[in-house]
Amino acid sequence: MQQRRIRNIVGSWALMAAMTAPGARAAQTLTPLISREENVPAYALPEFLPAAAVQGASPEQLRARWAERREDLRRLFAEHIYGQEPAPVDGAEEAMQIVVHERAEVELGRAGTVWRVQADLVFPPRTGRAAEVRGRVLVYLPRSATGPVPVWLALNFKGNHTVHADPGIRIGKMDTPRGERVNRWPVEEMLARGYGFATMHYGDLVPDDPARVFTHGLGAGWTRPGVERAPDAWAAIGAWAWSLSRVMDLLVTMPEIDAERVAVMGHSRLGRAALWAAARDERFALVVSNNSGAMAAALSRRRFGENVERITAYFPHWFAPRLATYANREDALPVDQHELLALIAPRPVYVASAADDLWADPRGEFLAAQAASQAYRWWGYEGIAATQVYPDLHTPVGDRVVYHVRAGGHDVTAYDWEQFLAFADRHLR
Repeated sequence: MQQRRIRNIVGSWALMAAMTAPGARAAQTLTPLISREENVPAYALPEFLPAAAVQGASPEQLRARWAERREDLRRLFAEHIYGQEPAPVDGAEEAMQIVVHERAEVELGRAGTVWRVQADLVFPPRTGRAAEVRGRVLVYLPRSATGPVPVWLALNFKGNHTVHADPGIRIGKMDTPRGERVNRWPVEEMLARGYGFATMHYGDLVPDDPARVFTHGLGAGWTRPGVERAPDAWAAIGAWAWSLSRVMDLLVTMPEIDAERVAVMGHSRLGRAALWAAARDERFALVVSNNSGAMAAALSRRRFGENVERITAYFPHWFAPRLATYANREDALPVDQHELLALIAPRPVYVASAADDLWADPRGEFLAAQAASQAYRWWGYEGIAATQVYPDLHTPVGDRVVYHVRAGGHDVTAYDWEQFLAFADRHLR
């Protein structure tokens, strides 16, 4: 019965991918999926530090050596996976202006009276970009707080007006009903527990469209017409991670927010962006990855589910062009995703999977989090024990690094948020 269920899920993968990848290679031309553990190839993970650098070293020495190694790893992830941040255009960095449109007291269900702040991140026209670009940010803050509060920050898929039914939220570009995604965002629960919440639609600054990502939004100022993209050129995942840092630039200006207690969370492709944002920007104090899968929290060398070949065929605009050259040769990648998680050390990180979301390789996400835990031990923190076996459903494991797998498919559920909020309660209070 279990094998039949897995085959049914695997059968749906190719259909899903073909339907969501206009212009991508036909699914039938790709290497068959790995969908069973017995078909996972043998692999060896890259070591954080050479064995000679670890043997006999004190914790202080290990932390110092790791600090040097981290810069190399960030460079390798940028060069081979997420792309390099674009060079200044005409000698100038992107200039951003913050325009606050509203700061109002509103009633928000069980959260009571809260502050609602709505602001724009405005990027003016420049060479290659005729129009300004605006990112609309929504922030809720508990009104009863007696001091600066911790905040959850996340990009959303459908527009700010979909995270809550509040009629005062400005409608964005998406033609989506108000409050449609309220099931994914426990906004009132966050506020009642003393957290703020900040969000922006992920496509406001850079569209998720291979035909438009380099011609519209900020991307229009990062490329030159007729010039072939460099192998390490930036793409959507890197730009969305950069967008999270720009929202952080807004949050640090707000005295009601404790800028040293901002948690960043992401689901699916936005989990990739959240992890890369935290690896690049150490202002993020805690990170949550939900069902992020390939090129995020799952080990690439397992080639299980959505591997390098498929993700670059279906979504070529997400990554640096060089990544596609590692299709079916993941062992040649100079990094693997446990190192991305380790780049976040010693800040807390939570990795969440779903049992039926085999496309995202739940076991590969667990193994990456377990391997990353070694870096946390150099700071004296416990992650996931090296002896920990793959956990049962609804049984979180770990401390500073935590993993859970729940029943169900590719989504964010009330169970997930119950664990994320408890994790933040432990580490941000």
